[in-house]
Amino acid sequence: MAHALGARVISIAFIPHSRTKILILFGVVFLEFLVVDSSQVSDVPISGLIVLAGVRVAVSRNGCGENPKKPGSPHNVRLYSIASTRYGDSFDGKTASLCVRRAVYYEPETGKEDPSKNGICSNFLCNSKPGDKIQLTGPSGKIMLLPEDDPNGTHIMIATGTGVAPFRGYLRRMFMEAVPTYKFGGLAWLFLGVANTDSLLYDDEFSSYLKDYPDNFRYDKALSREQKNKNGGKMYVQDKIEEYSDEIFKLLDGGAHIYFCGLKGMMPGIQDTLKRVAEQRGESWDAKLSQLKKNKQWHVEVY
Repeated sequence: MAHALGARVISIAFIPHSRTKILILFGVVFLEFLVVDSSQVSDVPISGLIVLAGVRVAVSRNGCGENPKKPGSPHNVRLYSIASTRYGDSFDGKTASLCVRRAVYYEPETGKEDPSKNGICSNFLCNSKPGDKIQLTGPSGKIMLLPEDDPNGTHIMIATGTGVAPFRGYLRRMFMEAVPTYKFGGLAWLFLGVANTDSLLYDDEFSSYLKDYPDNFRYDKALSREQKNKNGGKMYVQDKIEEYSDEIFKLLDGGAHIYFCGLKGMMPGIQDTLKRVAEQRGESWDAKLSQLKKNKQWHVEVY
C-alpha cells in the first residue's frame, strides 16, 4: 500500500548559494530553487511565469527511463502546487517553493518496502540535490488563484497534508509581503488536517500569523491520531468544519470564498458534512452549492 495562463517549458536548477536550501522534515521535502532559462544558466526572474499563489507546475522526472504502463513513452509528469508567492520565499522574484511528500510503497503481507512501486516523481524530487536540473511545464490552473479584487474579503481554506501548499502561498501574500497594491484587511481561516502534530507543515509560520494578526487569521488543526471528534472517533477536517458550521455558513452567505486542496478522498466526507449541516439549517445543500459555484466562491483542487 502507498503511504504516503499559457504553457511554457523551462528548466529548474538547484544552485548552491546562501538562499538555496533543501530541508527534509517528517518525510516532506521543501524545495527552494532558482529558475533559469532553458538555454542558459543565469538568474532569470520568474515574474509572470509561476509566481501567482494557487497555480500548479508539471514536473518531469528526467532520465528515469520509459513508462512501464506505456512502452516507448516517458513517465508522466506530476502536478505540484506552488507553495510560495510571486516573489518567492526570498522575496526577490527568483525562487519558488514546492511541498512534496515522498510516496513509498510497502507490501501489505510482508510490510517491506518495494522500491519498484515507489512514487517516481516524488522520490526524484526528494532525492534532488543542489545543482540538479528539473524540467517543468506551466503554469496551469485558475481555479485556485487567490482573488485580489477585494483585500477585505474572507477566505476559508481547507487542506489535508501537502494540500496546504497553495494556502501557504496565499498567507505569505496576505501577511508577509509589503505590497502597496494588496494590503490584506479581511479574514483568512485555515483548517489543516494531518495525522499528528509531527506532520503539521509550516506550523511555526502559521502560528506566527495568529500572534501578529489575531483579527485577520484563524488556524484550526484536525489531528486524526491525537484528537477525538464529538462522537469519540478520529478527528478529521470535516469534523472541524461541523464544529464551526454556523460561522462558516454565515461567512459563505456573506460572500466568503472557500477552498479545498488535498487528497481527493477528503471531499466525500466534507460534502456529506456540509449537506447534513445545511439540512439542519433548513437549506438545500445542492441549491447552495450551485449558487456558490455560480458566484465563483467554491474552489476545489484535489488529487
